[in-house]
Amino acid sequence: MTFIAERLKAIKPSPTIAVTTKAAELKAAGKDIIGLGAGEPDFDTPDNIKNAAKKAMDAGQTKYTAVDGTPELKKAICAKFKRENGLDYKPSQVTVGNGGKQVIYNALLATLNPGDEVIIPAPYWVSYPDITALAEGVPVFVEGPAEKGFKIQPADLEKAITSKTKWIILNSPSNPTGAAYTKAEMKALTDVLLKHPQVHIMADDIYEHIIYDGFEFFTPAQVEPKLYDRTLTVNGVSKAYSMTGWRIGYAAGPENIIKAISVLQSQSTSNPSSISQAAAVEALNGDQTFLKSWRDAFQKRRDMVVSGLNAIPGIQCNKPEGAFYVFPSCKGIFGKKTPGGKTITNGNDFAAYLLESALVAVVPGIAFGADPFFRISYATSEANLQKAVARIAEAVANLK
Repeated sequence: MTFIAERLKAIKPSPTIAVTTKAAELKAAGKDIIGLGAGEPDFDTPDNIKNAAKKAMDAGQTKYTAVDGTPELKKAICAKFKRENGLDYKPSQVTVGNGGKQVIYNALLATLNPGDEVIIPAPYWVSYPDITALAEGVPVFVEGPAEKGFKIQPADLEKAITSKTKWIILNSPSNPTGAAYTKAEMKALTDVLLKHPQVHIMADDIYEHIIYDGFEFFTPAQVEPKLYDRTLTVNGVSKAYSMTGWRIGYAAGPENIIKAISVLQSQSTSNPSSISQAAAVEALNGDQTFLKSWRDAFQKRRDMVVSGLNAIPGIQCNKPEGAFYVFPSCKGIFGKKTPGGKTITNGNDFAAYLLESALVAVVPGIAFGADPFFRISYATSEANLQKAVARIAEAVANLK
């Protein structure tokens, strides 16, 4: 009899964290590793946000807070949703957690019963299926094909919905592909969801501010107000404000779901860090002008990486609308042999070859439910990216 709980058999460790950890280990061992696995901006947290945290500490704001967020932060979140998304929420409709991941975890654990289905567009962020399974739900995958920009189509969504469907998770811009739905594309999906009142919508908008080429962001409840009462809009300060280590995520939605999330959080982590919450208030209320310069830097990196990868025979890379990832296909390399005689048969093989031969760490697409792809995060310096693309090109040229 094993001491470990049976429920853990339903999940696996995060593959993106595993790649980042492996790259860090090799770097510590003296290898010149270029890590392209991490999903966090390389910019520092802006000074005004750090200063707000220092002021909070000096003012003695170092105690417990309300379980699901301070009144000040909830007020700032409501103002953000009104200002940026045209959505009206009361503080009682807002929850704050230890990162966006905890908010999603809480929402699914608080609402899913055994056998409830969650529609997850693929490619998907690695944690959606595992959290669903841990909550005894059933992940139902709907493919967003590369030729459609990795976006699911309304007819495919319609086919996937059953009487057991409880949620659909819409992540736009997406991790891992960077794909983002236009207003018209989002409206086509919400038109389908209007016909199925049992389905709730979880909008994971964490990459909302990282969009390119004049793309306009729209969240589902904004596009279709009739879905407001069954939409949980999730966001956070991690990606937009480069605050990954501060661990603040939030969501707004129906009061009964928000209350259930609060009950669950009260018996797990309790409140998020009081100091991080004070910093998040400044992030949401303070100067936003730096976002454009960060976007411009990311866009320049994106264009350089996409161009460089598409110049490599056997690799094909879409140009994403947002986030800071590209999701190229390595299908054209399958069947080739490494200098050591190993045949590349899938994305895992190719990622392992790049780490071993080129000292470049990428995440194989199978982690996101999509072979023959791999994910590159371009949230690192241009110099690193140029060196990495050159190494990948050399490694591919050495295949036979």
